[in-house]
Amino acid sequence: MRLGYSVGYWSAGPPPGAAEAVRLADELGLDSVWTAEAYGSDALTPLAWWGASTRHVRLGTAVAQMAARTPTATAMAALTLDHLSGGRFVLGLGASGPQVVEGWYGQPYPRPLERTREYVDVVRQVLRRDAPVHLDGRHYRLPYPGGQGKALRPTVHPLRPDLPVHLAAQGPRNTALAAEIADGWLPTFFAPRTSDAAAELLAEGFARRSAHLAPPAAFEICAGAPVALGSDVEAAADTLRPMFALYIGGMGSSTANFHRAALERLGHEAACAEVSRRWAAGDRAGAAAAVPTDLVLDVALAGSPAQLREQLGAWERSVVTTLVIQTDARALGPVVAALRG
Repeated sequence: MRLGYSVGYWSAGPPPGAAEAVRLADELGLDSVWTAEAYGSDALTPLAWWGASTRHVRLGTAVAQMAARTPTATAMAALTLDHLSGGRFVLGLGASGPQVVEGWYGQPYPRPLERTREYVDVVRQVLRRDAPVHLDGRHYRLPYPGGQGKALRPTVHPLRPDLPVHLAAQGPRNTALAAEIADGWLPTFFAPRTSDAAAELLAEGFARRSAHLAPPAAFEICAGAPVALGSDVEAAADTLRPMFALYIGGMGSSTANFHRAALERLGHEAACAEVSRRWAAGDRAGAAAAVPTDLVLDVALAGSPAQLREQLGAWERSVVTTLVIQTDARALGPVVAALRG
């Protein structure tokens, strides 16, 4: 199993030490570096800026939100970054959620799987460049019907027509869709103990996979995992509890929080309900304190170097092909050293 590093998205400003961490990831021989976006910093600009100082590590978005750009605009950015990086770009896409899609981008959210299928179709057409791009879909229609436009193909020849496209997915249907139409899966809050169930969902998608895509054996599963190094499990878990409280209580709309739903499917319904209750009451500290250690260790790694290495074993035995470390940029070196032993 390979190791990657997630810079994530910014809070009020650029994460301290991020540029140095990206260079360090390259020097340490990590597989990949990933950026994200919500409704602040974008995923592409930091990746290009910081990635310019690297030579070997793959550069991926985890994720670029589909609502943020038309599929052709995303494909243009992907082929551009792939040229500039010498074929190291990985396009990770995600549907986000209704709060961001409807509140920030002003677009409708319903039927996200159908929208994703059309979006990836257009991106792949651009990257293949074997014909003008054309799609008569429910969500995307190229060229625009009744207008003066005509079907076009990119002026730039993509460096790799098979540039890898990964999909972020948390629900069962979306996970199967990733295996059907993408080159990789970007799970959030993955629990190694559910590896067999995940493999079944992926197999369902592989059964519908086009022969024109890379074989299932080449499919990647790059799972983001919060990692905290500390004197012991409890001390390290304490540094992660506020993040879990935010995702459980403060993400999504009042009726749709996919992060909370993912943790509830893992059996943490009661804990999520209590965290959400305290968060809604404005008790942020209490919400963090209500995150149980067993929930943290289900989807994250926390503890001393020896404890991290012991926990890593479950991930290595799972379907995950790359563990994408989510940690403070300034802690990346010690965390990687602890995991490698």
